[in-house]
Amino acid sequence: MSETIVTRSGVRTGLFIGGEERFTQEVLQVADPGKKGVVVGEAASASEADVADAVAAAKSAYPAWAALSAEQRSAAMTEAIAGIADDRDTDAAILSQENGKVRMEAWIDALVFELRWNLALSLTDSVDTGTTLPAIPGAIPVSTEVRFQSLGVVTIIVPFNWPIAILGAALPHALLAGNTVIVKAPPSTPLATARLVQRVAEKLPAGVLNVITGKDENMAGLIQSPDVAKVCFTGSVGGGKRIMEMASKTLTRVTLELGGNDAAIFLEDAILDDTHLDRLFAAIYDTTGQICMNAKRVFVHRSRQDELVAGLEARLNQVTLGYGLDEGTTMGPLHQPAQKAFVEELVQEAKDAGADVREYGELPGGELEGGNFLRPAMVINPDPSLRVVTEEQFGPVIPVIAFDTEEEAVALANDTWGGLCGSVWTATPDAANRVGSQLECGYVWVNDHGATRLDLRAPFGGMKSSGFGREQGIEGVRAFQDTRSIATIDPDALAAMAH
Repeated sequence: MSETIVTRSGVRTGLFIGGEERFTQEVLQVADPGKKGVVVGEAASASEADVADAVAAAKSAYPAWAALSAEQRSAAMTEAIAGIADDRDTDAAILSQENGKVRMEAWIDALVFELRWNLALSLTDSVDTGTTLPAIPGAIPVSTEVRFQSLGVVTIIVPFNWPIAILGAALPHALLAGNTVIVKAPPSTPLATARLVQRVAEKLPAGVLNVITGKDENMAGLIQSPDVAKVCFTGSVGGGKRIMEMASKTLTRVTLELGGNDAAIFLEDAILDDTHLDRLFAAIYDTTGQICMNAKRVFVHRSRQDELVAGLEARLNQVTLGYGLDEGTTMGPLHQPAQKAFVEELVQEAKDAGADVREYGELPGGELEGGNFLRPAMVINPDPSLRVVTEEQFGPVIPVIAFDTEEEAVALANDTWGGLCGSVWTATPDAANRVGSQLECGYVWVNDHGATRLDLRAPFGGMKSSGFGREQGIEGVRAFQDTRSIATIDPDALAAMAH
């Protein structure tokens, strides 16, 4: 990889197409969400022609890559990931500045990519393994081999909040399955992602892995080109609908991992010690609340509500709002001004409705005064119709709502548009299974919640408007494959049918 170019605006990254780095005259200015008016760096801004070149490069590289066995692809991918951690500190520092989250979260973001990559490679022996359906004399005169085949060119679109880690849930699985890939980095946080992916791509055959950054209006070719077989998109519900609409014009397949309005249910016998309260706090406020699988609504048995609120309050009183790279910072800014304004609206609406709104911490001053900082908050027993309950906040505010019966809790949890994740907190395994099995979502935790406890081996994805399709595990590989059935006449079975 060429040396990172440092301009007066900071880091500069290019496109990576067909094995070559490419810079563009037009660039994306990447804003620092913590320091108003500060530019973290510049990323190349692809034109429609650049996008077409990326698709053509991936299409050209596909036949040779697909012709390799899963073992051969795995070996190449093992070499490609080697040394990925060498620049992790730099990647984390850049991501912290362009995203706003604290440095350690950015470092973990890059670490999870490597973990997911290696877990995908552990599935190598299963990738090409099919089944044989034997002939049935007198009924079915053929034996049929059911095998798996790759799809072709795949586009993977990742969001701003955990772009590198989320990429790891799809990219290695798509490559291992035999596809070639174009990664579209998020336009507001393209720098660290483009750097890391290019380092991997340079070690693979030219065109197998390509990286595009740029304005969304120039990206239609990544979705609607007849040479793109599938799009894997992680983002908002509205974004998912647009992707699906665009993909329908060419019948391009889609996997959509969208937003959530996840419920955490605390039953009457829930354990509320420091360990469990720390887990809940992280599940709500990590990345300033900007994680799709964060808890967005907390339902707690009425007899335990005061205890739970007090436990969260003790932790909220320790929050230090500040710049992500600064020592001592525990919560950074929201990523964009528009998101800050939206969360402020939710909080003000709750206040105007007479809800018990409690805010914590102090906004930073000095050079951070104009940043996208917001005091974390709890809203106690708000009216269920308020938007702080019905909409995904994607910010540091949580409604805490009391319930009286288990049945009520399940009904409240399921009364939402989303179905990504949920959690049940109880000292009774039977109760955990009973309640968890009734939640309408794709992933359920017991006595925990959130990204820090996600099993990276398990299929992950949503229900309802949280999307469809699964990432991770062998299911994540199969999402980038199709089946091929090859039937062979069995003479004996055929003869038996004649009688």
